[in-house]
Amino acid sequence: MTDAAIALTPPRRRARDRGARLRLWGYGLLGIVVLGLIWELYKALGPADGLVIADARILPRTSDLAMPHLWDMASRLAEPVTRADGARPLWLEIVLAASLTLGIAAAGWVVGVVVGIALALVMQRWRLAESAMLPWIVLSQTVPLIAFAPLVRSWGSRIEIGAFEWQDWMSVAVIASYLAFFPVAVGALRGLQAPDAIHLELLRTYSVGWWATLRSVRLPAAVPYLLPALRLAAANAVVGAIVAEVSTGLQGGIGRLIIQYAGQASGDPAKAWAPIAGAVALGLIAAGSVAILGLIFRNYRRAEATP
Repeated sequence: MTDAAIALTPPRRRARDRGARLRLWGYGLLGIVVLGLIWELYKALGPADGLVIADARILPRTSDLAMPHLWDMASRLAEPVTRADGARPLWLEIVLAASLTLGIAAAGWVVGVVVGIALALVMQRWRLAESAMLPWIVLSQTVPLIAFAPLVRSWGSRIEIGAFEWQDWMSVAVIASYLAFFPVAVGALRGLQAPDAIHLELLRTYSVGWWATLRSVRLPAAVPYLLPALRLAAANAVVGAIVAEVSTGLQGGIGRLIIQYAGQASGDPAKAWAPIAGAVALGLIAAGSVAILGLIFRNYRRAEATP
């Protein structure tokens, strides 16, 4: 809505909208509290060795080594990473690592969005392109990243264009974009095909070209489909960046901290959970940041759809 429309909105409706947003935030916080309660409840009542059936562990162990208390993990964040003099606190180490991973994931997200929208435009423009490309786009997501990431790094290390030199973080960004482009391509394609036939027929009657139809009808209609796809792409980019950091050996990111601290879990179990919590928070931040786009394109969010 425009500013004038917002000003003319009845106060009761504006209050109802604010109440709905507050309820959404409240439900999110309540979900976090419930998960914490489930963790502590299972730790208190569950078997110490878990539940094993036919040599398969069905339920996890509840010992302090496997499941530290939440308050132990929280207090560990304020302590130094190591006992060495001048060591940074654990929470700062997690923030710095998460910042690096977030920056790489953001670069991958931008590339994935550009590629995904470009593919959607091509598939919408030519039906033959959709029939030829869409199955391969879907099939591309079945490739295991843990095997694909080292290949990307190997290929990238051979790229030399003048003074340009391929960096290891670029390989991680490529993997992040590989996961990010898929929901964007599918969501954008569905949105571009969403306008009512009567609107398209009207523009065709007036001999309006493809580009003008795209700008005035198809792109606005695609926004409700594209916004949730962009959020999903942001979360996928974070997952891709973390997995690629582990597979390519990139240092300094949250993915390497997960592997590094996991090896120290036997002596410091609370420390091992810190980068995992950081990765979860990173995904939430990445997906939530895309919500800013929803404010920019709020005029087109009459009925947000799912990709």
